[in-house]
Amino acid sequence: MAATVLVVEDEPNIGELLRTYLQRDGHQVIWVRRGEDALVELRRHPIKLVLLDIRLPGIDGFEVCRRIGGNVPVIMLTARDEEADRVAGLEMGADDYVTKPFSPREVMARVKAVLRRAAAGPPAEDVSRVGPVTVARGAREVHVDGQKVPLTQREFDLLEYLVRRAGRVVTRDELLESVWGFVSPGETRTVEVHVAQLRKKLGHPDLIETVRGLGYKVAEVR
Repeated sequence: MAATVLVVEDEPNIGELLRTYLQRDGHQVIWVRRGEDALVELRRHPIKLVLLDIRLPGIDGFEVCRRIGGNVPVIMLTARDEEADRVAGLEMGADDYVTKPFSPREVMARVKAVLRRAAAGPPAEDVSRVGPVTVARGAREVHVDGQKVPLTQREFDLLEYLVRRAGRVVTRDELLESVWGFVSPGETRTVEVHVAQLRKKLGHPDLIETVRGLGYKVAEVR
């Protein structure tokens, strides 16, 4: 699935590495080193995915992601394995994150997964309701107590998957494979971070229950 990918990375070795692997997979690559340049390229070209470093000179990755506004899938690159960075990136609309140092193969697997989901057509229109939450699949909208709640693409996909399976436990590995497309996910806290964000945005922490040692389950809020 060839696509035009924008790499925003100010470290030459990492930028060159990403460009090499992306081109090996058949993608067209535009590599810039500053946030301002990334915004220019996004206006010039039909970018399908952005690999975005957080720590950039000038406009940082958080601000670039905010300005993208969910119009293009974003995978954030961060040198610090800190939850605050991951959560901030997700709040700005990022679809996923990778912590440096990373395996190029892992990044390519995530790129493929994000592009595959972005290219998929919208599901048939239907609505699910669990407690105060309404999920409209065709419109890709979520309402809580009648109020629309803005979610990122990945947050919506995760919630929709859990809601469709309300009442049963869904394992972390199942979520990584079905929502993220990772067959061999390895060590990542992507699911945990996204679940935490969903709980915060929905305002009903008990809606998504953690089943210790197994996974997650959606149950009605009493």
